[in-house]
Amino acid sequence: MLIDKEESPFKALFENFTQIGEVVWMGLRPATRKEMKAIEEVNVTETGLEGDRATKNSPANKRQVTLIQKEHLAAVASFLGKENIDPSLTRRNIVVKGINLNALKGRQFKIGEAILEMTGFCYPCSRMEQNLGKGGFNAMRGHGGITCRVIKTGKILLGDKMELTL
Repeated sequence: MLIDKEESPFKALFENFTQIGEVVWMGLRPATRKEMKAIEEVNVTETGLEGDRATKNSPANKRQVTLIQKEHLAAVASFLGKENIDPSLTRRNIVVKGINLNALKGRQFKIGEAILEMTGFCYPCSRMEQNLGKGGFNAMRGHGGITCRVIKTGKILLGDKMELTL
């Protein structure tokens, strides 16, 4: 039995989003274990970001695009005793600020011309220890960002806004 918003005021809270995010960094992973390439714009295809290794997968892949919050990068840097960390070291495609990515589970959102849907959380891998130094894996736990699949293709530019679709 579904509970509608009028019956559950708490459930209605999950629909309240006033934040609009902004793209502050983007990068592509050309191949496994290769350095990420910082970019200013990207074409989003039905299988992911053009030029990223994940685009070799099918449209059914739930990890076509990865996002992380700039605010979480600051937390990870703090946990590691660093001033900041290079976003390319996290191996995520897009860094946004100003919106809580963890609250978007199962939601669709627009970035630039593209529409993406959150499919899950992006958990850290053993590479974080190598890329960020000792403690990097644990510093990223709970701050690894999200995975997404493409709903609508289009172009994303550095500085584009990110907001929920209706």
